[in-house]
This record gives sequence, structure tokens and C-alpha cells, in this order.
Amino acid sequence: MTLLHDMTAVDLLAAYKSKTLSPVEAVDAVIKHIEAWEPKIKALYAPDFDGARKAAKASEKRWQTGAPQGALDGVPITIKENIATKGVPVPLGTAATEMVPAAADAPAAARVREAGTIILAKTTMPDYGMLSSGRSSFHPLTRNPWNLAWNPGGSSAGAGAASAAGYGPLHLGTDIGGSVRLPACWNGIFTLKPSLGRVPVDPPFFGRAVGPMTRTVADSALLMAELSRPDARDHMSLPPAEIDWAAGPLEPKGLKIGLHLDAGSGLPVDPEVKAAVEAAAKLFADAGATVEPLDGFLSPEMLHLQDLFWRVRSWVDFSALSHARQASVLPFIADWCRGGADVSGAMVIKAVNNYMAIRAAATRATQPFDYVLSPVSPVPTYNAEWETPTNDVNRPLEHISFTMPYNMSEQPAASINCGYTEEGKPIGLQIAGRRFDDSGVMRLSKWFEGARGPQKRWPEP
Repeated sequence: MTLLHDMTAVDLLAAYKSKTLSPVEAVDAVIKHIEAWEPKIKALYAPDFDGARKAAKASEKRWQTGAPQGALDGVPITIKENIATKGVPVPLGTAATEMVPAAADAPAAARVREAGTIILAKTTMPDYGMLSSGRSSFHPLTRNPWNLAWNPGGSSAGAGAASAAGYGPLHLGTDIGGSVRLPACWNGIFTLKPSLGRVPVDPPFFGRAVGPMTRTVADSALLMAELSRPDARDHMSLPPAEIDWAAGPLEPKGLKIGLHLDAGSGLPVDPEVKAAVEAAAKLFADAGATVEPLDGFLSPEMLHLQDLFWRVRSWVDFSALSHARQASVLPFIADWCRGGADVSGAMVIKAVNNYMAIRAAATRATQPFDYVLSPVSPVPTYNAEWETPTNDVNRPLEHISFTMPYNMSEQPAASINCGYTEEGKPIGLQIAGRRFDDSGVMRLSKWFEGARGPQKRWPEP
């Protein structure tokens, strides 16, 4: 029998509708489970369990009268702390931020609140979201529930850990270079980094996306149906589109699929990661897809210039802080920001132009294929106390060469578990599609979810 905290959103909603379970029971069970886990993994910021219980009682009354507020009424959710929720300060993972309550819900938070979700808490992130790690100068160290010595990834660190740990079925993260896909990979969950603008974001920025983080593809589809609703605050958002997010699996037969095992830059692919991705690709080939190799297209210079672009952008913000606030930033991030000081205007323009070069390279390389399979990360998860897999401020992006290009090219890309190392570390398969084909990526992920067989049992406290 599935424990209440392990129930999917799809199953919770069916149980609410049939009156075999109430939102009060579900929320109480999830909170009890969180209280057993949270002292160990530290995934949450600003939990509001009293508010959640009150909201669950209101949801229960609506279900009793057969009039739910929205498509997700009564389903527990967590929201990454940089997605503003009204009345809650947004520290951006750093002790340097002045704690001012947010004036309004950001678009994604507004959509899930309108749909009736029960917001349990915000989730942790590293300083300014610029680490693939649970390290932060503001939040306690977030750990991976599969093994507390392991890193949960980032920057959606708390969301990834919370999903794997069973803090309810629904979680929201953000991604500008891999920040939903990397924690999904290292926690064994599913996520979609949608096409740029598919989910409205405030404030929007090059490559920035909000994505669902869940244990199942179907639960992410439920979230995408709400998150993709329009919001005028995002001046980079796509026109509203009629998408059947609940559509069935996409069979691979007849598809042309690229297999991308060498990014062209960054860390070499770990042998166990490579074997797991190749085994996944064989499932697609056995099901009738044509699977062909795709050569690496992100050069070391492109990776370096992207690092420089983000350093300069962050240096502008960091240098505007008082010396006291600068001193409170995580030392690794402070040193990384300083790498963006005194960069010439010509070099800044070169770094900005590199955004378009990556975009063109990714599009050119992947366009011949319907979908592309690759590792999410070249390496499995790593030491919980480290900031990055290299733990080197001079080589901070060596693990994002498979993920970051799809932020620049605005293409949808998912992470779905495809196995585990001998040590038990989850391995993520990235499934990327052409721009705007978010539904196709979701449907192909749903097919793979069925084809791969069951995952390991989720970790318990």
C-alpha cells in the first residue's frame, strides 16, 4: 500500500474526488514525514505548516461539496525560494540579501495558488542560484536524501531533495544552466526545463525557466498545464498555446534520435553514466527509433565565455553591495564574482555574443534529429560540502556542458532517471527536443518511464 506522503498528485486528486481521502489527511501525513526528514536534509525555507493545515481544511470543504477551486485543489507543493510568494522574503540563497517580504506572487506561484495547491514551504538554493550544490550562506547545508554525504545538486537544491524525500508530490524549481535538471538527475526524479517563455517568469532573463520537479512524468504534466498559463509580467513569454499536457506516451518507432555522449567541453563522462545512457538509448532503438551519434558542439571557449558572462553580470550586483554585505556572501561565490571585475568592454561584448554562438551551435547540431539523448551530468553526485563537482572556482561550470546549451537555444529538455551507479547514486538521462516541442519531450519521457521499469524504492528517513 502506498503511504500518503508517497502518493502522486494524480492519485491524490482521484482520491479526493472519490472521497476516499481528504486534503487534511494528505497534508497532515506529508508534514509528519517532513518533520522526520527535515532535520537531516534541510531542504526547506519558510515552512508554513499552520497555514497549510488551514488551507487543507478549506480545500476539504470544497471537495465535500464537489466544487474544487482548481485542477490541483488540495495537493501539497513546495516552491523554490527565488520564486516570490506574497509576504515571504526572497533571500536568493545568500545572507547578503535584505529580508523584505515579497509584494506579490511571481507568475508560477500565482498559477499554482489559483489552482488550489497547498503551499507547504519554500525550498533552499545556493547563493544567487549560481552553484549546482546545496551550499548557501543563508540556508543550512542541504543534503541528498539517498545518502546524507552526497550533494543534492542545484541550484534547485531543496526542491530536488524534497521530491526524492517525499515532501509531497509537487515541487517548483528554476533553471538557467541546468538548475532543475542537475538536482533531478542526482536525486532520481523527473523534471522539464521548458522552452523559454513557455512558463512565464518574473523577472525574465536569457535562458531562465521555471520547471516542475516531481517523481513522475504525469505529475509534471499536471503542473505544466497550470504553469504555462499566460502572465503579462513576462515580456519574453510565448503566446498561449493549446497543449494537451496529459497526452499519452510518444512511441519511438520512426523517430530519428541523436545520442550525445561527448559535449565537446567540460568533465569527461563517467563510465557508469555513459553505460546507463547507452542502455537507455538501446531501449529507444529496440522500440524502432533510429539512433545516431551526435558530435560535441560546445567548445571549451564557449564554456569559458559563458562563465565570464555570468561572472560579469554577478560582479555588477556584488560590487553594488556594502563591504559588510559582500563579506556575508559564500566565499566561493564572492571569489567567483570577483572574476568578473575589470573585464574590458570588448571582452564583455564577446561574452554576450557567445550566447548567440551557443544558441546557433545547439540548434544546428540538434535540428537533424527529432529528439536528442544525453547525460544530464557527466558525473554522478559528489561530496555534500563541495560547491561544484570540481570544487574549483576557476573551473566552476565543467559539469553543465550537456545542460546549459539548451537554455541558450531555448529548447525544452527533461531529466529522467535511467539508472544508478554501483554506489547507488542516481543517473539522469536528458531528453531534449526542438524549440516549442515541450509536449513531445514530455510524451517521450513518459514512454521511457514505462520502458525503463521501476526505480529503486525512494529513500526513507
